[in-house]
This record gives sequence, C-alpha cells and structure tokens, in this order.
Amino acid sequence: MSDTILYPKATAVWLVDNTSLTFDQIAAFCGLHPLEVEAIADGESARDIRGADPMSNGQLTREEIDRATADHSYRMVAQKSRHAELLKPMKKAPRYTPVSRRQDRPDAIAWFIRNHPEVTDAQISKLLGTTKATIEMVRNGSHWNKANIKPVDPVTLGLSGQLELDELVRVAADKAAKKGGAKPEGPTLRPASEAAAPSPEVEDDEADTDADAWNEEA
Repeated sequence: MSDTILYPKATAVWLVDNTSLTFDQIAAFCGLHPLEVEAIADGESARDIRGADPMSNGQLTREEIDRATADHSYRMVAQKSRHAELLKPMKKAPRYTPVSRRQDRPDAIAWFIRNHPEVTDAQISKLLGTTKATIEMVRNGSHWNKANIKPVDPVTLGLSGQLELDELVRVAADKAAKKGGAKPEGPTLRPASEAAAPSPEVEDDEADTDADAWNEEA
C-alpha cells in the first residue's frame, strides 16, 4: 500500500496520535514495519515529523478507520488521493511556436541542413516544433516558399536558446561519430616494418660516401 500513500511516516504519526488502531494495522496501511510504528508511538522515531491527516487529503475515510478500530484483523484500504493525482508527472507538451515565428522555421531548417547534416530530422522537429514532412520539403526544394528561404540559425530567429542548440549539436555529433567511427586526423606514424627498412635512396647515398672515402685513402 505504501506506493499509494503520500507521506507514509507523517500519516503513521497522525494515526498513532488520533486513533486506537494497532501497530500492525497502521504499518500495513502506511507500508512501514510494525516496529517502526511502535518506535513512533514511543517517541523514538519521527519526533520532528508533523502528522498528516489521511482523511483531509482523501486517502482514507472515517468509515475505514471505524471499521478497522472495531476489527483489529481488518486492513484498511487506501482511497485514490486527489493530491496524488495532482502530483503525477505531466507529459511534456509539444513545443509551442508563436504564430509570428512559424514562418521562420523553414529558414532554421535550411540552416541545419546546410551546417549540421548530422542532426536528424527527429531532432530538428523536436527543437523547432515542426514536422518531418516540412523538413523534407525544405531539403528537396519542394517547399511552397522555397524562393524566400534562407539559412538562419534558430537562436537568431528566436526559436531556441543558445545552450539548447549547442547541446543538440553536441549530442548529434557524438552519435554520428559513434555510428560512423571517427578516423584520426593529421599525419600518422609509419608501420614499424617500413620505419626499420632504409629507403633505396638512402642506401645509394651511403654507398657513394663509402666509395669516395676509399678512393681518398688510396
């Protein structure tokens, strides 16, 4: 039951102070161990916790308490708390773009296509609040307003923040590097076999030097 109870210890404190329920009944309702409830009753635990009335927040009814008080073998059933409903995480709403800014989205899409091809259509769509169909029309030149589309970054257009854009580009670049396998840039060392073997030109130069030295001695 503990996953449906708001503030289980505070609720246990209230039930200990305001009812004659057994430790087992309170523990079962609050999802605590009976010894923990006993410690609360003895003042050894939760002394600084203020009791929370489960009836005021809609988790328990007076009828349930009265029924449990009359029958110590009865285990109370929590009601669906209206507070718990309010505390549920809400799904993030789609990005809203003001009407005055919507005409600028094709410019931002064109900027991504030209400057950051590693950013996926899904990422562009989420950042700008546009559709993949619009992105594809800008990419293939079939957009109805293609003559007036010019690449402009979304920060300048007011469609995203700089930090948000930087993070998006960084994540896209990391994914592209992992997927394609980044190759080392710049000069690299020669294989050991090549480095150990002297080149023919070096051998010829050394031979000429030895011959000159021998002639001088002769």
